[in-house]
Amino acid sequence: MKDKIHPETHPVCFVDVSSGARFVTTSTMKSKQVENIDGVDCFMISRDVTADSHPAYTGEKRFVDTAGRVEKFQKKFSRVRK
Repeated sequence: MKDKIHPETHPVCFVDVSSGARFVTTSTMKSKQVENIDGVDCFMISRDVTADSHPAYTGEKRFVDTAGRVEKFQKKFSRVRK
């Protein structure tokens, strides 16, 4: 590997805001918040969605209101019919 071309990596803790889950890993990201986890100073980075709370990973189904979309589609293409 060449010297001085790779970014520095740091210990980081990603925190899921909605579930409170923590994921300790390494990353190039930094933050102003630092917390000591298992004797290692980690940068704390907050995330709205992680694998712990994303519906694709949890299997949770969420209802999406599509009534407005269907009505908008029908209104838009009703002008085309002759």
